Amino acid sequence: MEDAILFQPGDEVRVRDDFPNHHHRTPWFVKGKSGKIDHFYGAFPNPETRAYGGTGLPKQPLYRVEFRQSDLWEGKPGNSSDKLLMDIYQNWLEPA
Repeated sequence: MEDAILFQPGDEVRVRDDFPNHHHRTPWFVKGKSGKIDHFYGAFPNPETRAYGGTGLPKQPLYRVEFRQSDLWEGKPGNSSDKLLMDIYQNWLEPA
């Protein structure tokens, strides 16, 4: 069984501001930041539990999240419309 899909493209989300003591694939520079769901890929085995020999179940929905670069890096040079697209599993996301 996989987790229910909580978000749709266009939904505003926030990345959990968490730093667990185990393997995780969510970069520090997006933790606590808000973005918008750009695309839903489907559900896949959770890489955080697979890294320790687990099954990765339940599968986790995976999304492409769009962030404004100016929201990620203060004083970022460049165009104010620059964006970063990042794949993030649902267990790291919450409604904004």
